[in-house]
Amino acid sequence: MSTATATAAPARTGQVLADLLPASRVRDAALVLGGAALTGLAAQISVPVPGSPVPVTGQTFAALLVGTTLGASRGLSALVLYALAGLAGVPWFAGGTSGVSVSFGYILGMLLASTVVGALARRGADRDVLRMAGTMLLGEALIYAIGVPYLAYAADMSASAAVAAGLTPFLLGDALKAALAMGVTPTAWKLVNKR
Repeated sequence: MSTATATAAPARTGQVLADLLPASRVRDAALVLGGAALTGLAAQISVPVPGSPVPVTGQTFAALLVGTTLGASRGLSALVLYALAGLAGVPWFAGGTSGVSVSFGYILGMLLASTVVGALARRGADRDVLRMAGTMLLGEALIYAIGVPYLAYAADMSASAAVAAGLTPFLLGDALKAALAMGVTPTAWKLVNKR
C-alpha cells in the first residue's frame, strides 16, 4: 500500500461532495447561493393536485439534494436564503409565488430536512444506494412532519383532511424523487473515487 493511497481515503471521510472543491469563503457563498437558486428553479416545476392547495414540485428534491451535497450548515444556509428571499417577494416559491401561503410549512420542513440529510451525508449516508434511500425517506418525513400540521392550521383543516390533501397524493412522487436522489450522489462519489 502506498503512502498516497493510505492518506487519500481518510481525506474523504466526513466530507460531502461540495468539500471536494477548493475551500474558500467565496466557494461557500457561491454554493449557498447556488443551492437557494436551484431550489427556487426546481419549485417552478409545479403541477396542481386536484383537491389540494399544495402542488407537486421539484423543490423538495432540490432541498434534499442541496442538503446532501452541501452538508448541514451550507444546506441550511441555502434553504434559509431561499425562504427569506421568497418571503421578501422573490417569486421563486412553487409556481412563481412568494410570501406566506398554506404550503409554507413545507418550506420550513425543508430547512430541517436539509440540515439533517446534510449531517447524515457527512457521516457517509450519501455513499451507497441503500443508505441514501433511508436518508431521503427521513428527509421527506421531516418535511411532512412540519408541512402537514402547518397546512392543517393555515387552511383550517382537520388533521385527517390535511393528511389527505397534503401527504397522501405526494407519496408516489416522493418515492420517485427519492429513487432519483439514490442514484445521483452515490454515482457522483463512485466517479470521484475512481480518480
